[in-house]
Amino acid sequence: MHQHSEDDEILWRLARAAVDKGKLPEYEDMKRDLYYEAYDYIKKALELNPRNFAVHKWYAILLDYTGELEGNKQRLINAVQVKEHFQKAIELNPKDATSIHSLGQWCFTFAAMPWYQRKLAAVIYASPPTSTFEEALTYFLQAEETEPNFYSMNLLMLGKTYMRLKDAEMALTYLTRCINHPVKTPDDKQANEEATHLLKVMGVHNKPVLEKLIKK
Repeated sequence: MHQHSEDDEILWRLARAAVDKGKLPEYEDMKRDLYYEAYDYIKKALELNPRNFAVHKWYAILLDYTGELEGNKQRLINAVQVKEHFQKAIELNPKDATSIHSLGQWCFTFAAMPWYQRKLAAVIYASPPTSTFEEALTYFLQAEETEPNFYSMNLLMLGKTYMRLKDAEMALTYLTRCINHPVKTPDDKQANEEATHLLKVMGVHNKPVLEKLIKK
C-alpha cells in the first residue's frame, strides 16, 4: 500500500527500510534488488519535496550504493552529485549528525583513493573531485559534537582517520570507543570487527590488553 504513496516522509522511510533489510545477512541475495527498490522510492520522494533534508541524505546514500553496485566508473560518475546532496541535507538541517558523517565519509573515500581510481577519475572529470584526511576529520568530529556516540561507524572513521594522520593516541581513543559501542545493527557489527582488527594492527595484540580496553 505505502509503495504507491505520494508522501515524501513515507517514501524516504521506505527507502531506509529497504536498505536496512538489504544489509541483513539473510537478505544478501536480495541486496541489489532492495537497493534499487530503495532508489526508486527516494527518487520519487525528491521529486515530491526537494526541501526535505532526509530525502537529500538518502538520495545521496542510494546514489552511492547503486553506483557501487554498477562498478567504480559509475560510482565516480555519481560522486559529485552524492556530495551535493549531502551538502544540501546539511544546509536544510545543520544538526543532522548522519549527514555530516556521510560527508566526512565522502571526503575520506577521495582522500584514500588508490592511484588507478584517480586515473579513472581524471578520464571522467576535467577536474576530478579531491579531498584530504584533514577535511574528513573535521566532518567526523563535527558529527560527534552534534550528537555524541550516535553511530559506531563515526567512531570507527575517527579512529581510521587519526591512523592516516599518524596520531596513534587519538586513533586508540576512538577505536576503543568503537569496540565499546553496543552492537545492535549490521553496521555496528562491521564497525566492531574492523576496530578490533585495527587495534591489533596498531600493536594491541595481547588478548588480556584488548579485553581490558573493551571493558573500559
